Amino acid sequence: MRGETGPPADAGPPVTDVASLERGRFTYFPVAPGRLEFALEVRRALLREKPQVVAVEMPVTLEGAWMRAIEQQPEISVIVYADEDLKADGEEDHAIYVTVEPADPFTEAVRTAREIGAEVVFADPDSGRRPHLPDTYPDPYAIRHIGLARYVEAYRVYPQPRSGEIAHHAAGIAWKLQGLDPEARVFVVVGLNLLDPLLDAMEEPQAPPVARTRREGIQLLNPHPDCLGEITTEYPALQWRYEGFRPALADAGLIDRRHAQLALFREAEKEYEIHTGERITHWQRRLLARYTRNLALTDRNLAAGIFDLTVAARSVADDNYGWEVWEAASRYPPQKTESELPTIHISGDQVWIDTRRIRLRRRLPSTKRRLRPYGLKPRQKEKFPGEWASQLNGTSICSYPPEDLVIEDYGRFLKKKGKSILSEERARVEPFTTSILDGIDMRETIRRWHERRIYVRQFQKIHGEVGSVVVIFEEDRANRYSYMTTWLGENQNESDMAFYSTFPFDNLVGPGIGRAEYGGFLMSLPPRRMYDVWQDPDYEFAETKPERLLLAALDYSVHRFVVYVAARPPRSIFKTVAARAGRTIIYIPLGQLSPVSLKKIRVVHVLDGYDKREMAKNYLW
Repeated sequence: MRGETGPPADAGPPVTDVASLERGRFTYFPVAPGRLEFALEVRRALLREKPQVVAVEMPVTLEGAWMRAIEQQPEISVIVYADEDLKADGEEDHAIYVTVEPADPFTEAVRTAREIGAEVVFADPDSGRRPHLPDTYPDPYAIRHIGLARYVEAYRVYPQPRSGEIAHHAAGIAWKLQGLDPEARVFVVVGLNLLDPLLDAMEEPQAPPVARTRREGIQLLNPHPDCLGEITTEYPALQWRYEGFRPALADAGLIDRRHAQLALFREAEKEYEIHTGERITHWQRRLLARYTRNLALTDRNLAAGIFDLTVAARSVADDNYGWEVWEAASRYPPQKTESELPTIHISGDQVWIDTRRIRLRRRLPSTKRRLRPYGLKPRQKEKFPGEWASQLNGTSICSYPPEDLVIEDYGRFLKKKGKSILSEERARVEPFTTSILDGIDMRETIRRWHERRIYVRQFQKIHGEVGSVVVIFEEDRANRYSYMTTWLGENQNESDMAFYSTFPFDNLVGPGIGRAEYGGFLMSLPPRRMYDVWQDPDYEFAETKPERLLLAALDYSVHRFVVYVAARPPRSIFKTVAARAGRTIIYIPLGQLSPVSLKKIRVVHVLDGYDKREMAKNYLW
């Protein structure tokens, strides 16, 4: 039995606690390759223990290239060499790519060992083809919550399958470790899947394995910055965050994946707004958080990776935002396009097996679309800064008629939708007898299929029309939308309108032409009846700008129903206010409407005088 065999002479005194990872002068530190949490824990342990020797489970034939890659840090390097084992089997040549990343625990072990003056030993003698070890680990993010010891203990509860190849590989590493300085304290960084086979191999003396002394054709290359997102284990932005906080372990909480993910989305939001002029709203941020969590759980992880972050961004917003998230996650400032090492482009297919793909179609004007027909004049620009602002006189303001047509059409759509919602709420479902009424109710028929009856639906006729429409994009509790005004319809088909928006003349797009973004607006027909809503003392009861618009909508509506579109319904007291006025509020959640349509109507141009209407077509788009 193994207990009857004494340990090797250089292994120190016998250890009674078999669960301990300290065996005499050897301290074993199991890691999951390429994962940030283990790199952080390795650095902490080495700075605390300060051993004389640090042994890493890396092939000795790669030592020269690996040490040179460490000297290139924080730049990421790639070691490339031919798979001689496959070549010996008669298969076509295959190259093996090893990415040397800052957040890899083996890389961190070597870097920290050099800082504390410890000897670095590559413990894998490269004695043959590396066995296929199971490399599926629980998400290392759990270490932040349960600690490293419990994580390793939970992994070792279920022993991994063994084979002769695994035992031979572990024996080669054990021989290397047993030959180290017998007086030195050795810190062994080993893969978690090889920990137990190595511990067993260290229980008895090992014979020297038949191993390579060198490999031919090893190259150290500089991967192009554009391909880092595909070839690294942890996404580059997270590794750069780790590199920034690496010297000060007291701030390790700032390397938390959740914090990094939030910072990543915020950075992508800024670029998204610059490139498209659109913004990510608060409800989209909440949905992003839930969606990324669910995608991670689907992959049996606790935190999402770069692929899931990109998928979530594309799904919640659009391809443009997905692109910005991918770009932000792939950004690694130290990486250069030109280096003393040869620069190459590498795809994820060359490094990984079973890669996933995502197609992003950026909806930005292509080169051909930006080409103008011969003789077409370019869009006019200011001759000097402040030229357009100097042409403001402030005597009157007006709207841009083509935009009026768009928003009036959308107002009619909301009125129809409001009535249809109210009609569906008051629909009556009954078994089919002599008439199908307004059609078969498929949902109720299927739900009660056991009765072997068909159910039909009858919509009650709604008496009355919709008089006013209120659309709230944001409640504006931070007072971002400071411009509040009321203007009257110019003909019988144009509604009176009250709205709050950003200040239009802070963003001039032409002489006396300002561009703003609605925070919310009210539309009411017939026109030319509305006083200044924002100064009317009858609405002092309102606590917010949306509530003031809703009170005015109830007041000016000549019909029974008022449509209110917002992210959340109005306070319950407004039902009482509406009932006393003989009105009914129809609430439509903002999320039920098309985001594309909402984006079209949210921009408003304010003209500084009617004389600007004729020239506005040269400046607006």
